[in-house]
Amino acid sequence: MWIERLAIASALVVAGCGDDAASDADTQSSTVPETSDTNEPSGDGDGDTGDGDGDGDGDTGDGDGDPGGDGDGDPNVKFDMAPIPDEPAEGCMGMGMGGEDVEFSYIWVANSSEGTLSKINTQTLEEEARYITRPDHAGRPSRTSVNLSGDVAVASRDGGISKFFARPDDCAEQNGMPDLQTSTGKNDVIAWDLEECRSWYTPFVGQSLANRPVAWTAGVFDQGSCTWVNQKLWTQTALLGQPGSMQIHRLNGETGEIEDTVPAPNVVLGSWGAYGGAVDGDDNFWFSTHGSGNPPTLSRVDNDTLDITTWPVPNGLSPYGMTFDSEGHAWVAGYAGGTARFTPDSETWDVVNVTGLGMQADSVGRVWVGTYGGQGSGVTAIDVNTLEILDFIALPNAGVTKGVSIDFYGYVWVVNMASSAYRVDPDTHMYQSYDGLNGAYTYSDMTGAGLKNVAFPQG
Repeated sequence: MWIERLAIASALVVAGCGDDAASDADTQSSTVPETSDTNEPSGDGDGDTGDGDGDGDGDTGDGDGDPGGDGDGDPNVKFDMAPIPDEPAEGCMGMGMGGEDVEFSYIWVANSSEGTLSKINTQTLEEEARYITRPDHAGRPSRTSVNLSGDVAVASRDGGISKFFARPDDCAEQNGMPDLQTSTGKNDVIAWDLEECRSWYTPFVGQSLANRPVAWTAGVFDQGSCTWVNQKLWTQTALLGQPGSMQIHRLNGETGEIEDTVPAPNVVLGSWGAYGGAVDGDDNFWFSTHGSGNPPTLSRVDNDTLDITTWPVPNGLSPYGMTFDSEGHAWVAGYAGGTARFTPDSETWDVVNVTGLGMQADSVGRVWVGTYGGQGSGVTAIDVNTLEILDFIALPNAGVTKGVSIDFYGYVWVVNMASSAYRVDPDTHMYQSYDGLNGAYTYSDMTGAGLKNVAFPQG
């Protein structure tokens, strides 16, 4: 299937790069703790608060806060993301897809304690919008997933998913008022009933409901309209404390309608049900359960048949986040017991002695893990083929380094559990931080690069 998408992607033309990166990232800090889930190991579960101080000093080396180190405030564009194939069709604009030119690149971070979602430009480190994610301004949003159009879906842990458009031009009249009403920054949060860049909201309700992983499928590129169509969104719900209550849902990406619901009664819920989630190159949905499960497991939902296959994780592994690489491996980060790679063809596991939380694979054969314990705050790179530990980049002031994503310029982003998102140069180890988040909590495909990596693998 990904080969077909590769041919489709040849119809894309990407637009020019955005403005030079600014060096005035928001340095406001907040240590507002988010409501913790209960019965969870300290620091390794869903909702505990890290010790990140969000002090915003962020930069290393030349002191200008510029990851490139050249002093001009303009990050060195790395472009280690797989380029779009050649021979594009005339007239179609890029959709944040990477390559040598990028129309836009955002990281979307949930402010869990505040019930909002931040849209941060990865070049300028400016927060361009902040959205309420649920009608009651609650729900503890966490996981985000970005599709190949650049639009985002965000799930609230207590139920409900919202989709937001990346481009204001895509936003439609909804509130009966003239002109477009939408957020323009951190301090411009528009009321739920007025915000017009929210595409849809799908509620999930139930007593003690858990709604965590979200993951987009690639969809199909329509050359006539220059848009991605037939995009679907996977998610999961479970009623905590009720064995056998897990359900997998597949939503229509255009409308938010629940098109398929697949019961998963044989998957052990543990404390929180499905926890990490990702898709592979065939749009199959993979999810892991939290380390509190007995046993914790990794599961795959077949995109065509909707059949569920489940495997126990290695003994001693306590799963947290997960990702999928372009070589066909599923990865599970453990807050205890290491980081594990699963090879579907042989149904075998390999374990690396790195404990971590969030994780994402890049396009040059590395998986990056937000390190937990051991070496301290930072992010670790592992070779996806050899399992060699390639690098460790320390983030001394970050506290608990939870969320990890790769942007479309090849920089590694790390989000802590306080107020900061760090943009890290994987080659120089220099970094800069945006420090205006409020009760940040997220670890999933926050940029869309993870989906692109499996939909259009290099080689």
